[in-house]
Amino acid sequence: MNEKTCAACDCELDATAIQVRIGANVVEVCCDECATKLREASAKKAS
Repeated sequence: MNEKTCAACDCELDATAIQVRIGANVVEVCCDECATKLREASAKKAS
């Protein structure tokens, strides 16, 4: 079985996964909190 995990915290993803665009890539996260963390980290890296 091929399990998917959150790009931010490595929790197992289910049907409620959220897709987040980071640059040219789309990643999946488990919740809004992880989506926010990834967006903030991406913005800091781009600065």
